[in-house]
Amino acid sequence: MKQAAILYTAMELRAMPLSMLCGVDEAGRGPVAGPVTAAAVILPDDFPCAELDDSKALSAGRRNQLYDLITARALDWAIGWGTVEEIGTLNILGATMLAMQRAVLGLQLVPHLVMIDGVHAPELACACTVLPKADALLPSVMAASILAKVARDRCMDRLDGYRPEYGFSRHRGYPTAQHLAAIRNYGPSPWQRQGFRCGEPDQLLPGLLSD
Repeated sequence: MKQAAILYTAMELRAMPLSMLCGVDEAGRGPVAGPVTAAAVILPDDFPCAELDDSKALSAGRRNQLYDLITARALDWAIGWGTVEEIGTLNILGATMLAMQRAVLGLQLVPHLVMIDGVHAPELACACTVLPKADALLPSVMAASILAKVARDRCMDRLDGYRPEYGFSRHRGYPTAQHLAAIRNYGPSPWQRQGFRCGEPDQLLPGLLSD
């Protein structure tokens, strides 16, 4: 049964013990190639929160360092994915909600409260709340934003190994001039969004999406 989202202020959420909260955030809504990624993280009460920030404010090297710290110290964490095929079928919002749902379902612990960055929440059996810009305000959501971003970047690096001519390791699927030029020169990649299809991209995804 879906739980209705409960509204909390950032101040109220900050006052709760970290171990009671599960932060959820996504990466990859803006690109035109590759999957959308979500992460769910439950941090221990003694986690060094001063180390964290919104993933967009961190360098790639620092994100990778924090990924290792978070995955080593978290009480629980999981990654969820929405595939290119699901983005085309459900639209990007629907695929993002599915990725978030999968991330939460992938946890071994049952969260007391799930905090989601943004204004939309997936269907969850546990209590949840939404808060815009939570990835810049709340440590658990910052941690989720870092895991989602690093996991997706690593997936795009793997795709680059299959089709280096598209430059996925450089633009990560975003519509840069280089990416658009590659589409013009080579046609759409197997992992292209926006209705471009070539081959069967999702056949490779189970291996590519493993961390």
